[in-house]
Amino acid sequence: MTLKEYIARDDAFELLKKYNKDPFHIQHALTVEAVMKWYANELGYGEDAEYWGIVGLLHDIDFELYPAEHCLKAPELLRDGGVSEDIIHDVAPEHEMEKVLFAADELTGLIWAAALMRPSKSTKDMELKSLKKKYKSKGFAAGCSREVIERGAAQLNWELEKLLTMTLQAMAATEDEIKAEMENL
Repeated sequence: MTLKEYIARDDAFELLKKYNKDPFHIQHALTVEAVMKWYANELGYGEDAEYWGIVGLLHDIDFELYPAEHCLKAPELLRDGGVSEDIIHDVAPEHEMEKVLFAADELTGLIWAAALMRPSKSTKDMELKSLKKKYKSKGFAAGCSREVIERGAAQLNWELEKLLTMTLQAMAATEDEIKAEMENL
């Protein structure tokens, strides 16, 4: 799925910031971008890592301003921003990239919430055992749908533990980069 022509990363980030001012939403977008790039490299799609990252960066572009129309306003905002149709296309996840985005998006929120509960406020020293305990606690990060996360793992034909492990690894590996970018806002 090597795609040579897509919006430049800097332009994508500016487009994101046009519609998202809340640092929480920007950090989530940066996190999903970094996780998607990590997965692309890990799963053998290294030549498409930048593309995977841009898809992750822009995936919730409409959420802050249009929460009731989330996913419905995004195509319009992306088209107005000059984003190509291959990034915009809105169907059930088919390509592995789309399945990873579906599976990891919700999970990144749960992992960040778990990290914020730690003395270090970091994913870098979080163990899988600790994450699994938080995951099993239905009252913890209740807004992060376990059903969506589990459906995402199933779409990838992965055990849930593999998705948890890899997404935690991705977030730990990219945490410093995300924090640095947030400090530069």
